[in-house]
Amino acid sequence: MRIGVLTGGGDCPGLNAVIRAVVRTCDARYGSSVVGFLDGWRGLLEDRRIQLHNDDRNDRLLAKGGTMLGTARTNPEKLRAGLDDIKQTLEDNGIDV
Repeated sequence: MRIGVLTGGGDCPGLNAVIRAVVRTCDARYGSSVVGFLDGWRGLLEDRRIQLHNDDRNDRLLAKGGTMLGTARTNPEKLRAGLDDIKQTLEDNGIDV
């Protein structure tokens, strides 16, 4: 299974810890890969992504504030064809969840 993750809206404490937990759990428990979309919904609309790996680099995230993926206050529902573009990006990248 291939899982997509983004952080949208405002920044808050703990986002990196959540991203790390998602990546570790998806890999270890389910054998799933995780793709991170950069800068929230905008990254999903523009197909800007990185593959997230379950390795030692993720452990360093716990000491850093903010979100390693970045965030933006983009509202895809307010953009022309925003939801259609998101659907297409998810399909093109084989994102299941």
